[in-house]
This record gives sequence, C-alpha cells and structure tokens, in this order.
Amino acid sequence: MSPLHDLSAAELLAAYRSRSLSPVEVVRDVLAHIERWEPHLHATWLLRPEAALSQARASEARWLRGAPAGPLDGVPVTIKDNIATQGDPTPLGTAALPLVPAPADAPPAARLREAGAVLIAKTTMPDYGMLSSGLSSFHPLARNPWDLSKGPGGSSAGAAAAAAAGYGPLHIGTDIGGSIRLPASWCGIFGLKPSLGRVPIDPPYAGRAAGPMTRTVGDAALMMQVLSRPDARDSMSLPAQDIAWDRFDTGTERLRGLRLGLLLDAGCGLPVDPEVRGAVEAAARLFQQAGAHVELMRPFLTHTMLDGMDHFWRMRSLMDLRTLTPTGRGKVLPFIRHWAESAATLDGAQVFAASQQFHATRLATVRACAPFDYVLSPVAPITAFAAELPAPTGDPLRPLEHIAFTVPFNMSEQPAASINCGYSSTGLPIGLQIAGQRFDDLGVLQIAHAFEQLRGPRQPWPRAPLA
Repeated sequence: MSPLHDLSAAELLAAYRSRSLSPVEVVRDVLAHIERWEPHLHATWLLRPEAALSQARASEARWLRGAPAGPLDGVPVTIKDNIATQGDPTPLGTAALPLVPAPADAPPAARLREAGAVLIAKTTMPDYGMLSSGLSSFHPLARNPWDLSKGPGGSSAGAAAAAAAGYGPLHIGTDIGGSIRLPASWCGIFGLKPSLGRVPIDPPYAGRAAGPMTRTVGDAALMMQVLSRPDARDSMSLPAQDIAWDRFDTGTERLRGLRLGLLLDAGCGLPVDPEVRGAVEAAARLFQQAGAHVELMRPFLTHTMLDGMDHFWRMRSLMDLRTLTPTGRGKVLPFIRHWAESAATLDGAQVFAASQQFHATRLATVRACAPFDYVLSPVAPITAFAAELPAPTGDPLRPLEHIAFTVPFNMSEQPAASINCGYSSTGLPIGLQIAGQRFDDLGVLQIAHAFEQLRGPRQPWPRAPLA
C-alpha cells in the first residue's frame, strides 16, 4: 500500500467508508511528512498540527456514526494565503499589510469546511500574487520539490509545491493570468482554472478564478463538486447547475472525432523551449492516435495585448501601493515596487488604451478557439526557473513574457487546465494546457482524464531529502 500521504482523496474516502483507515491516522501521517519536507520547501503558512488533528478526530467520530459531514469529510486540504479563512490574517504574501483576522471564510474555504475537509495549513504566495514565483516579502522563499534550486512557480506557489510533495491530496489556488496552471506545470501536478464564476470567490474581479490543484484529475473533480456551489458574495457567480462531476471518467473514446486546436506559438513572449515543444507535440500525437482531429493554430495574442494588460496591472498595483504608509511601501518586494512605480508616468489616455487590451484579448481568444472543441498548448514556454528569481526574465519592465499561453483564457473566461505531459532532460516537469469552450469545465476534466490514460508512466513523485 502507498504511504497515506500519497493516497488520493478518492482512495481515502473509500478507506474511511470501509473503516480500514481513519482521518486521524491520515492526518498524523500527512503532518509527519510535512515536517520532513517543510524545512526545504516553505510551502505552508499557519501550519497548526493540533487544530488539524482536532478536525480529524471530529471527522473520525462522524464516520464511526455513519454520518460524514460531506463529500470530503476527513480529507486533508490546504488553502492559499489569499483565500480568507475566518479568524486568520490574509497577508496576500506581503509584509506590507497589517495582519487583521478575517471576519469570515471566503467562499472556497467555506465550501471545503462544509464538506468536512481537514484544513492542514494555508499555503505561501508572492507579494499580492503578482509574480509567477515563490518569492515573498512575508513568507520564506518557496522551492520546487523536483529540484530545490528551482521555484515552484506562482502565484499559487505553496499549493503546487505541497501537492507535488504529498502534503495530502487536495489544494486550492487562484489564477488571474496563469497562477494555478503555471505552478501546476512546473511542479508536475494537475491544476484547473475554471470558467469565470464557476467557483465563487471573494473579492471577485474580471479574470480571477479559484480552482483545484491535485495530483489527479479525479481528485480535482471531487473538489469541483464542492467548490462550484454558488455564493452570493461573488457578483460573477454562475447560477446553480446540475453538473455530473462524477462523470469525469468517460474513457479515451471521448476523444474520437473531437476537433482539437494545437497552439505552439503564442504570438509573443518568451520563445518555446524545444523540450517543451517536443513534449506538447508528443501529447498531440497521442490525441490523434485516439481518434481526435488535431489542427495547428495560428498565434493570436500580440505584444500590444500583453503589454496593455501589463501596464493596466502596473497602475492597479501602484494604486494599491499608494494606500500604504511609507514604511509599508518599503516592505514590498523591490521588484514589485519598481514594476508598479513605472506606471506613475502613464496618463489617462494611456491607461484607458491599456485597459482596452483585456477586451481585445478576449475577442481574439474566443475567435481563435471557435472552430475547435478544445485547444492544446504548452502551459509555459519554459521549465521551472531559479527559485530566487521573481520572474523568468528577472526584469520588472518585462515581467509577463512567460504567461502568453495562459492569460488569454482568463480574459475569455474559458476553463483551462494544466496536466503533466513529460519531463525535461534534467527531470523537470512539463505541462500541457487543455482549454475548453466557456462553461465546459466538465469537458476539460474529461479530456484531461483521457490524457491521463493515454500518457506513459510518470516519474515517481519527489521524496524529502534525508535530514
């Protein structure tokens, strides 16, 4: 039998039902495993073993009565720093903000608690979530369990590292330009950015989504049963819909006759590494062999679009910095400060022009995807980069060159997932992005699960270094 911390949520729930395992046993094992890994990874914040064990004991009692609280009762879960949990501060990865206890759980945290999940810890992130790395002025530097000299990606940095290292099966991150999919790709796990509004979140804003980060598609589907329930606090929350999340396993027959677009050139940003391109092309061939029709797509994102979104986000971040005291501003990562303060010279017309690129990106993405059922592409043009770097370029004036494959689907509100499709010659994971039409979240899970069945054996999950 696999170590308890390596078991999927589905396996744990089956064991709880049969009484062959208890939530207390599992949580103890997960906590011991985290203790071995955490000095190297720095994936967690608010790791509170006694609180987790108390939740596990309550879950154990419910299972013994035959009355689990919900579909995730007793399953360990982590929640990203920026998803509020009642009574805990929400630092957003930065030392600049006061640590004020949150008055209530944000919707994703509330749904997980209602379902009986055991909250093991919050997970680390960079300042304001505005980096694709684990570099933070508040949290210790997060690292990638596949190679501790590399970062896990971000902004859901700790969540991805925790999933890859086996801190239990279920983790939740957020994504506004790739912050679930990029670290999922670089850590070799599965991550789903749902359609906008499918998973309610607070505060909501255009492009922002919360979603599951897991080792398997099946565990992500389990989480979506819970996370997708509507919540009035999110003004963009989708209406209640009866989605058969348990029908994610439709086999490889689901692929026969599908029209799949293959995007190998984003149109701008960093060039695609040959090993990344090769892994994605090999994945596309597997889809073809299973009966799908694969067609090469022309690039549709432009530097004008990417730069416009960048400039608008700089101005938004500058406004955030201006709410801080001089002491607070001084605590923000210098890379973030430099990036945001570069917007100070933009005039109203320039900011307006920048803001229009979000809609331009949306139109271009929807138009390019219209002929296809699903679109395949790299998640990132490169594999994981040095942990100490805030961004692959290291340049605060060119910080988004690696998100050209991911950010379009935030703007178009389409579901998009990252699933491991291979490894570099140095053993670093490579992610395949699968994007679907708007609202087809279940379809993306089904296509991803079919690919799980098609792909070859995966490398073993990384193990904690010896003390």
